[in-house]
Amino acid sequence: MTHYIGPEMLLRIPALLIAISFHEYAHARVSYSLGDPTPKWRGRLSLNPLVHLDPIGLIMLWLFRFGWAKPVEINPSYYKEPKKGTILVSLAGPMANLILAFIAMIILKLDILRIGVLDSFIYILFLYNLTLAVFNLIPIPPLDGSKILAGLLPARQSYEFLKFESYGPLILIILVYFGLLSQILNPLIIFVHRGLDILSNLILFRF
Repeated sequence: MTHYIGPEMLLRIPALLIAISFHEYAHARVSYSLGDPTPKWRGRLSLNPLVHLDPIGLIMLWLFRFGWAKPVEINPSYYKEPKKGTILVSLAGPMANLILAFIAMIILKLDILRIGVLDSFIYILFLYNLTLAVFNLIPIPPLDGSKILAGLLPARQSYEFLKFESYGPLILIILVYFGLLSQILNPLIIFVHRGLDILSNLILFRF
């Protein structure tokens, strides 16, 4: 992701707040729609960034593009099909970010914003949502991708996979420290970016 300096650093804050809020709200809304009242009890059925933020995680995201929000508590026992429900809830956050990234891309391609700062903000919003979506789909605990993979695996393999859940954060820290995370993320981000680019061109009749 491009490095920003000066005023554009400040544009990261609202972009991050929007990306994180929609991500966590999507988790909460889908879980609630599947019959789980826990997100409502915890006050997470809101787009208010304050209910989703982890202050340290936000600062880490702002400065280093690696951080976290406050996880949405769910109780899969309320779902009719707990395994399927958990997959859907886990997918909801990254999909919300992909939708926001796609909308931002459409706005940029339409070139309807004539004010430089707004154009820069939409671009940053696009980058953050694209990156958050791809990052969270990596199958390393506690990322959403790990829950999706665990739900898709047969029961025995899922159980064995979840044994490594406590090591997930350490693995992520090691990947970041040695610069390996970017080597994993960048090709995936480019691939998803190209997919969104093709889809947006089709919608805008740009062949």
